[in-house]
Amino acid sequence: MIRALRTGTFHLGMGLLSLLWLAPILWVVIMSTRTFDDIAANGVGSLPHSFTLDTYSQAWTDGGELRALINSMLVTVPSVALSLVLAALAAFALSRYRIPGRRTILLLMLAGNLLPPQILLIPVSKFSELTGTFDTLYALIAVQVGFGLGFYTFVLHGFMRDLPNEIQEAATIDGAGPGQIFARVILPLTRPALAALGALSFTWIFNDLLWAITVLRTDDNMPVTPALLALQGQFVSSWNVIAAGTVIAAVPTLLVFLRFQRHFVSGLAIGAVK
Repeated sequence: MIRALRTGTFHLGMGLLSLLWLAPILWVVIMSTRTFDDIAANGVGSLPHSFTLDTYSQAWTDGGELRALINSMLVTVPSVALSLVLAALAAFALSRYRIPGRRTILLLMLAGNLLPPQILLIPVSKFSELTGTFDTLYALIAVQVGFGLGFYTFVLHGFMRDLPNEIQEAATIDGAGPGQIFARVILPLTRPALAALGALSFTWIFNDLLWAITVLRTDDNMPVTPALLALQGQFVSSWNVIAAGTVIAAVPTLLVFLRFQRHFVSGLAIGAVK
């Protein structure tokens, strides 16, 4: 009886927390389907008295969501791919070979993530101006790769370090070199960790606002998050259009998570038991 009561209380509490977490999302979705007159007459917090999907086409065309989404993908996909490739190479070398000072190298790479990004805004902006990459997507890609590489290397280092040495020794006996061992042995075994990091990094980079407004200026180069900020300034009273733009911007990250959900959960589980 006591166990059933505890289980029921637990599920009730988790259900209430889930509703509390879903409430803002549902509120944004519902508001995106309301008309401007409905919101103006009844307020943004009232029950809906109308339904329309014109807000999505207005956010897509007038708000420039299509251009912003393309810019976000042009930044996010290369940044994630380049970050994971470089992090995997660095983690492989630091975890599978006796490199002098490898622990110091790993700590130095991780130390960059401990710095508050706010103190680096001006140096990064000035450096991009000096290199002639200011207000280009290349600058934003370089910033995203540079500031995420240390963390990704640290996580992959932990996974690769726990792999049995016998696997690498067997491959070496069979005549495999370091490149073949990395590509054909270590990398496939690290796929859950790569998938988990890929999903996380995609979300972080795609939703980033701070670095985008630091190294970019023109509207044609802005990714989706700064575009939403500009949308709020353009449609200051059209909260339904702003909500529709927010829903559109959330779709890519949701699709990525659903696609890699199995690998994401298994990657977290492996990290928990090792």
